[in-house]
Amino acid sequence: MRASVHPIEQESFAILRSRVDLSHLPPLTRAVVERVVHSSADLGYVEDLVLDEACLEAGLAALRDGAPVVTDVQMVAAGITTRETVCRVREARAGDGRTRSAAAIRMAFDEVGPGAVWVIGCAPTALFEIVDGDYQPALVIGLPVGFVGAAESKAALRDSGLPAVSNTSEKGGSAVACAALNALLYA
Repeated sequence: MRASVHPIEQESFAILRSRVDLSHLPPLTRAVVERVVHSSADLGYVEDLVLDEACLEAGLAALRDGAPVVTDVQMVAAGITTRETVCRVREARAGDGRTRSAAAIRMAFDEVGPGAVWVIGCAPTALFEIVDGDYQPALVIGLPVGFVGAAESKAALRDSGLPAVSNTSEKGGSAVACAALNALLYA
């Protein structure tokens, strides 16, 4: 999908591979781990990410079949440069006990319906909305960051049985979430 890889990116991956051997991982799992570590310069993600190759394969198949990509915030959308995304946080309003981010998830679902790939990098409330709703995702990349609700929302995602990418700690963020998706898009 990408025309070429910049020499700086090539060097970054070479450095990463000199510091940690990920050759034992299945191909999509390895791609996601490497892209997240490359994007964050944080080798801790090697042990922190929770990935399932079958879920990644299903997510990739959905993407190849044209599944919509929905993000929780514009920062995530901005990092996804090879695919159109849907992000409704600008139009959404908080209310009924929901945050603006959670309301944006509902708005986006009304637009895209089931089978989307959801990429959450900022708002734990957006991830809780997906976990608690009936969104029928092809894949949820749930990597919100923060001290309030981030780890808990990711644990809820893993416990939900939804096809998912997550991590166990409080760290995450927009760059990490879009890196996980980009790893699949570049596969």
